[in-house]
Amino acid sequence: MSLSAQEIAAVVAEIVPVVIGGWVQKVFQPTPHAITLEVRAPGHTQSLFLSADPESARLHLLSRHLLNPATPPPFCQYLRAHVQGGRIEGIEQVQGDRIVRIRIAAREGLRSLIAELTGRSADLLVLDAEDKILAALKGEHEKVGQPYRPPRAPRDARGRTDSDIYSEGPPQPDENMPFPVSAALERRYQQREEELARTRMRQIRLAEVRKGIKRTGRRIAALQEDLVKLCRYRDYDRYGELLKANLGRIAKGQAQLTVVDYFDPAMPELVIPLDPAKGPQGNMDDYFKKHRKFLVADREVRPRLEAAERELDILRTDLTAIQHGTWEPPASQPEKTKRAAPHRKVATPQAKPQRTERAGPFRRFTSVDGLPIYVGRNARENEELTFGLAKSDDLWLHAHGMPGSHVVVRLEKGADPPPETIRDAATLALLYSDLKKSGKGEVIYTKRKYVRKVKGQPPGTVTVTQEKSVFVTLDRTRLEALKERSR
Repeated sequence: MSLSAQEIAAVVAEIVPVVIGGWVQKVFQPTPHAITLEVRAPGHTQSLFLSADPESARLHLLSRHLLNPATPPPFCQYLRAHVQGGRIEGIEQVQGDRIVRIRIAAREGLRSLIAELTGRSADLLVLDAEDKILAALKGEHEKVGQPYRPPRAPRDARGRTDSDIYSEGPPQPDENMPFPVSAALERRYQQREEELARTRMRQIRLAEVRKGIKRTGRRIAALQEDLVKLCRYRDYDRYGELLKANLGRIAKGQAQLTVVDYFDPAMPELVIPLDPAKGPQGNMDDYFKKHRKFLVADREVRPRLEAAERELDILRTDLTAIQHGTWEPPASQPEKTKRAAPHRKVATPQAKPQRTERAGPFRRFTSVDGLPIYVGRNARENEELTFGLAKSDDLWLHAHGMPGSHVVVRLEKGADPPPETIRDAATLALLYSDLKKSGKGEVIYTKRKYVRKVKGQPPGTVTVTQEKSVFVTLDRTRLEALKERSR
């Protein structure tokens, strides 16, 4: 059940000394009805949890990281854009009711985050300095722009409010914990929240898997069709050689030529179709050209088909596991973020020096073959790396169909990248992309000269032609070796 007004008063009194004056350095939305504010105060970082779940509306500090979706929901995106980086100036319980106001000095002025912890009508709202509603967690657009009015607490026939009826009694604080009230509340709801988070992650993964199976199935069908078409050219080098030996017998306008197939020990006669519109040389060149297409397909299309089939097997395995209830989300990894910039420069004597690989623009590595690899850290660096540093014959890589870093391998003009260098660079492209959480995926690569900017789009947005692909997994041994060779 939701917290009573008395419980809210107790937990607010515990929270206030810890987070007042702290900076909101990150915002998460682990479930549809809850957000987490990661607050950095001098000497410590705390996670403040706010839930508008109808059955468990509450707020308290967290002692652990919750599972978060790969893509932040709209309300979370709004908070990141307008509240993240702000300074918490006050937290108060409104009129002793189950409503809490968090005052935040943000870039655009004073903002209030209102937590209405009122059971079935619970909601989270963002107000401006004049208490007009700017955003609501539950997406009630008619509220936006309206003056905020705290909801009235409904009363029963005895005059009792929900706070009186639904209270579970004061939490039993664990005095051995640094924040005993929060610890007691977290323990009360932990099992239910974990199961809700797992269920949500399963639903998200199920949608991803079903979509991925359809997409990968279409890709496999297209690749198989390409192979079937191009496999007709398997013997065309033989036809070209036979025509080459009989060029003097071909007249323009001729539709076919009967030759002795000296490639076959039985020396049978073979009828070779000709294009009447082409001369002897043109017909011969056409057969050799089509055979080269077959060789390219066998060398490039077949591995792509095999990679797609492996990807489909993985997706089907995940689907079966989800349907049988045996699939579990990966272990939660705290999202790596930069500290939000405050409004004024603050001295941080305890700040650690940056790692050597961060020196200068781009992340920098060396492949197992000794070739330099550059990785962009953001959209601006992606743009600078691809269209500034990279040369036309350099190798360019990116996670297929996912946001991520541009990766460039410096090559000598006309040189082909060694297979292990491609693997190293593809592993980095996977690591610094949205595919990292799955630990596996497809990475495309091509020459830099086949990468083009997209006009009118944000920096780093490109189109790619003549790309190939490789399916990679995050190999710990390979990653450790790359980190040792980072610069």
